[in-house]
Amino acid sequence: MIKKLMLLSFIVLVASCKNEATKEGYVITGSIDASVDGKTMRLRNADLNNSTFVDSTIIKEGKVTFTGKVESPDLYLLSIDGMPGGMPIVLENENITVQFYKDSLQASVVTGSHENDIFKIFKEISDPIRTKNQSMGQEFMAAQTAGDTAKMSAIRAEFQKIVDTGNKQNLVAINNNNDVVTSAAILENLIKTKGIEMLEAKELYDNFTEPVKNSRIGKSINELLESSMATAIGSMAPEFTAPNPEGNMLSLKEMKGKVTIIDFWAAWCGPCRRENPNVVKVYKKYHEKGLEIIGVSLDGNPRQKDAKGEWLAAIEKDGLTWNHVSNLNYFNDPVAKQYNIQSIPATFILDADGKIIAKNLRGSELEAKIAELLD
Repeated sequence: MIKKLMLLSFIVLVASCKNEATKEGYVITGSIDASVDGKTMRLRNADLNNSTFVDSTIIKEGKVTFTGKVESPDLYLLSIDGMPGGMPIVLENENITVQFYKDSLQASVVTGSHENDIFKIFKEISDPIRTKNQSMGQEFMAAQTAGDTAKMSAIRAEFQKIVDTGNKQNLVAINNNNDVVTSAAILENLIKTKGIEMLEAKELYDNFTEPVKNSRIGKSINELLESSMATAIGSMAPEFTAPNPEGNMLSLKEMKGKVTIIDFWAAWCGPCRRENPNVVKVYKKYHEKGLEIIGVSLDGNPRQKDAKGEWLAAIEKDGLTWNHVSNLNYFNDPVAKQYNIQSIPATFILDADGKIIAKNLRGSELEAKIAELLD
């Protein structure tokens, strides 16, 4: 829950950008309280899969300036060394003015483009959700500490209603503003947080102007849509080849059984490790009847010192005696991308022909489905 809420809080705060490159480059002119003079303000892209710093400047007399050029509008983040948080902004080749607030960079005001005006619409939707996220998050953690599962469930349900209302408002705003990358950013978040059905998402995407579709975020949405459609129940599972622990390349077609479970997991994933005993139980019971399992590890988390070592240790400790593959590249794993994996654990159940017949079943539901297919 917390991971999803943090992602939602970040994305819905982003500014947007104009699709027409009417200038040769961008100029960001910012003002801030002079008490932070001497500190470094940094500009980095907000691509969570490839975040890099692109520029920095020293704050002097309460002023900062960034100049440069972007091929197309995209999301960036401005931050100040030693200060919490940051301010999302979308760079476009325009003159952009920012009034920074040192005590709350996220509350800073951006002006200078049509997209920033549209951003205010989304911000008015997101602010109440962000406020509720903070207060209800504290309530949730208190209930979790107290072991009050009923209270935890009630908080989840209440917050989900708030999110659902915000999602509906966002969908209207996206539909009414199909020519800005901000709308694409909000749509991408809705897809990743499963706040929208894929068919509806595709309709909104198809309504975007070509410059929005050709932006990085637009292309990312298209990939999400294609992979989602490719891994829908009833579709043939996408073929893949990946290295096993010994470095040998294994393909899906040579690992399939009468029934096959593709299990996306990782050594660092607590919920995955807690589910492993159930998967082991199902495998031991049905392997002789034709069940095969393919473990696709998303190890390679930047925080792991020895991703491969941790992967192999988890396989041995948890008794996972089936086929395993991994590119050790975290969520950038090409197989994970093929299957549109946004969180783990994630499972796909295939029939003998390789058709996807069920997804994301765990515990007793997983065993019941395998029993239905093989008993």
